[in-house]
Amino acid sequence: MAGPDRDGDRSRRPRVVSRRELLTAVGGAAAASTVVPTTTTATASESPVTVRIYPGPVPLHGWLHAGVTGMRSDWPEPYRDAMAAVEESLDRVLEYANAESRLEGLEISLERGAPVRFPLSDAPLSSEAVVPSLSTVLANFREQVRERNALSARTSHVLFCWSPLNFRVGYGGTLTPNAELGSRAGDGDNEDNSADRDEHVDGALTVANLGATEIWDSRPITRNMAIHETLHTFLSPEVADEVGGSPCDHDLGTAVRTGEDGRTMEVTPMATAYAGPDELGGGTRFHGRGCHDHGEFHRHDGLENVDEWTYTTEPSQATLEAVTRYLERTV
Repeated sequence: MAGPDRDGDRSRRPRVVSRRELLTAVGGAAAASTVVPTTTTATASESPVTVRIYPGPVPLHGWLHAGVTGMRSDWPEPYRDAMAAVEESLDRVLEYANAESRLEGLEISLERGAPVRFPLSDAPLSSEAVVPSLSTVLANFREQVRERNALSARTSHVLFCWSPLNFRVGYGGTLTPNAELGSRAGDGDNEDNSADRDEHVDGALTVANLGATEIWDSRPITRNMAIHETLHTFLSPEVADEVGGSPCDHDLGTAVRTGEDGRTMEVTPMATAYAGPDELGGGTRFHGRGCHDHGEFHRHDGLENVDEWTYTTEPSQATLEAVTRYLERTV
């Protein structure tokens, strides 16, 4: 499956859209839920920047794996832990910026949105109805958010989905024209079918396939992938290139040897599916197919004699700097 990145149709940056094909199986379509959402807020409700996380459907086998805690509210433990990790990473960005007297006064609101559903009727009678592509999932997600009148320039909409066998979605990703905070709708995407992009700014949408990380990997990777996909919406190729010398934002991550013998590799969120060798079980179970170059990483200590992989939710210094710069220019 694809690694933690925004993949897709962007010519300016190769993005991961899928993992390795493993099995062709259901991608998680489900009926609508009537559960009333709850919301948690990290900062002030009038914040100029918002990250809103939506729970996607969890099938029965997902609940059997994750446990029944949170079933009534469509909020399984892996989703809860992932949201907490996202909150922690956003706090770190603001701590880093404020320590340098930057982004002063900026608050980032973290909220939980109402559940999102993808009925089979929304997909054509083809493989899309069984294993929907990333573009189909994002299109359905965007339409449901639009119907709630929730699209806005300074909001990043994050979908947590449970589709461990959907190799077309992979670990998750984003697609233009809604890949970054402040993104604008494409030509002909407006309700009046006009091409006036400046009047229709929709913000960012991203998907984190936490069912994949939970089934094939581990909870630490679940946390990192949630951070990874969220921070993709706070980064651009231009800023990544300025900070790290590469337009690929995966290269902002690090893979650092730890321990007395140096055989343990600690990986930061933006490098999560890219730090290991391109093979099954190289760190994450599947290697990402998006842009990456170990030689361009903010730091990569090499792969020789690595016996164990660990994952820290702490973003690298390069990631913190790049997100700070992006917010300075966007907000």
